[in-house]
Amino acid sequence: MMEHAVVEIEPLLGTLPACRVLGASRASIYRWRTPPPARPSRARGPSSRALSELERATVLARLHEERFVDCAPAHVYATLLDEGTYLASERTMYRLLAAQGEVRERRDQLTHPPYARPELLASQPNQVWSWDITKLLGPATWTYFYLFVILDIYSRYVVGWTVQHQETAALAERLIAETLAKQRIARHQLTIHADRGSAMRSKPVAFLLSDLGVTKTHSRPYTSTDNPYSEAQFKTLKYRPGFPARFSSILEARAFCRQFFPWYNEQHRHSGIGLMTPSTVHHGLAEQTHIARAAVLDAAYAATPQRFVRRAPRPPAPPTGAWINKPADTEEAAH
Repeated sequence: MMEHAVVEIEPLLGTLPACRVLGASRASIYRWRTPPPARPSRARGPSSRALSELERATVLARLHEERFVDCAPAHVYATLLDEGTYLASERTMYRLLAAQGEVRERRDQLTHPPYARPELLASQPNQVWSWDITKLLGPATWTYFYLFVILDIYSRYVVGWTVQHQETAALAERLIAETLAKQRIARHQLTIHADRGSAMRSKPVAFLLSDLGVTKTHSRPYTSTDNPYSEAQFKTLKYRPGFPARFSSILEARAFCRQFFPWYNEQHRHSGIGLMTPSTVHHGLAEQTHIARAAVLDAAYAATPQRFVRRAPRPPAPPTGAWINKPADTEEAAH
């Protein structure tokens, strides 16, 4: 501290020169040496401007009147002024209500039901699909095309997609129906997960899934981590080299997607599925590919073992399951 530094050199220079050298205030040094005596604290009495008990009771009685019981103090204050009456300020009304434990939203509020945390496990393809809709920027400001994508969360394989001018329930229903038929989904085989968009929660889609024996689940509101696979797939799409800032037409958007999705399914090595392609995993070739990779690595190790210091190389493990919101007890058991 500055005061201690002044005290250390003060015997050599004196108080005033020491303060000048260190840039300290001489008055501050004197106060530090002999602090003023502490003043005894005095309990504050009620202000002369405070309302009396009778006045407080009168204000509370007005606030509790039937016509004001659901009104904010600002409304009560203004209404009384219009009627030629002033009882207390708006802030005083708030303080009196707070003392009674009555400061809250006094109007009826819409209550939302509790939303369950979705917990879904896929241990093979065509058990759980995730679908979502993203906007593709059109040729002018505030113009969009809508990309619908259905993704198998186990294999990351895009099983269905379409680009449309609008986001409608009818288009979603048609895409889902065509994709279910193409993948030959049996009754009670599949769960389809989506967020809470209007198309996702629409009655046509709900009736279709019910008729085909498909279970549907939804993300919680404003919880993007409840639909991570679709979000990650859209990121891969939009960070792909050649993805334009805007599409000049819906034909250009569709042409881009016709090139992207075959690449994504057949060539993209996905880190979440052992660096295999979604097509390999979706069509049941993951174990065969893993064995073939292991054979290549075994041959490399046999030829030059000195290049592998710690252990023999092993290929990334093939996927065994894909979770949406893995339960905590399952995570602990896995460790």
